[in-house]
Amino acid sequence: MVKRVFAAIVMMVSVLSASFAHASTAWEIYKSRFLMPDGRIVDTGNNNVSHTEGQGYAMLMAVASNDRESFDKIWGWTDKTLKDQKTGLYFWRYNPVLPDPIADKNNASDGDALIAWALLKADARWHDARYSRASDAITQALLARTVINFAGYRVMLPGAKGFNLNSYVNLNPSYFIFPAWQDFAERSHLVAWRELIRDASTLTGKMGWGKANLPADWVALSADGKMQPAKEWPPRVSYDAIRIPLYIAWEAPNSPLLTPWRTWWQTFSRDRTPAWVNLTTNENAPYNMNEGLLAVRDLTLGVKHGEPQITAQDDYYSASLKMLVWLAEQG
Repeated sequence: MVKRVFAAIVMMVSVLSASFAHASTAWEIYKSRFLMPDGRIVDTGNNNVSHTEGQGYAMLMAVASNDRESFDKIWGWTDKTLKDQKTGLYFWRYNPVLPDPIADKNNASDGDALIAWALLKADARWHDARYSRASDAITQALLARTVINFAGYRVMLPGAKGFNLNSYVNLNPSYFIFPAWQDFAERSHLVAWRELIRDASTLTGKMGWGKANLPADWVALSADGKMQPAKEWPPRVSYDAIRIPLYIAWEAPNSPLLTPWRTWWQTFSRDRTPAWVNLTTNENAPYNMNEGLLAVRDLTLGVKHGEPQITAQDDYYSASLKMLVWLAEQG
């Protein structure tokens, strides 16, 4: 009996060890493809620029993979190169071939939130309060500079500048990172985060246009509370909006906010799901979802795959979506 129990324990440890070793494979491939020696993550589908979004994604992946060396490298480059000392937020885009690599001095609130979230997770994993202090500084700057009350809602603007047009604001619902906001609320106990979660959920539930009945990549919220696809961008549910169900499912896999996505995607076979749909004309993309987009589709429909396979066909965004879905599956 003792031998059998011991053998079972040994087998369980072996399985867990093998799983952990295997679990690092996707991250190692991701790093080899997209992480530069200085800590910069390159967007291979966009002329190898970098964004705070990608830095934040990779920091989350590094924490999940218990790779503190890579985490510190990515965070170090981000904080040294992209931090706006005036606001405490981060310049959203870095293009190494320009005379001024940071030509646009605006931030992106999703990138800032992702970085802050990863820092919070880093402290929880490695017990270094410097990370959480840095996270707190970013979240406080986000609340101060991007969160407003508008049309009776508490909303987070996509950036500190250029999105409040007085009679309406432009929102990007894929920037509603519900699991991050939930963690910020639990840490700070600030009502602002609870209100953001509540109102973003309400707004998302009211976003639905065209045959697909889904949110657009960019949405205009008028002062009277009405919404429509933002006129400054194509009225599509596309590469931005794909992250809406990702973040919803990450926080609440059974959320009713996922129902419209499930309904739309289930009208297509998996390998014939269009990459985007125009919500005004109901025109579907002439090409189908790549594997990164399909990973979000699978997550939304309750299909789990575990560790992703990062292939040569995956550009930065496709690979990132695969990795994020994997993190979401782990909770």
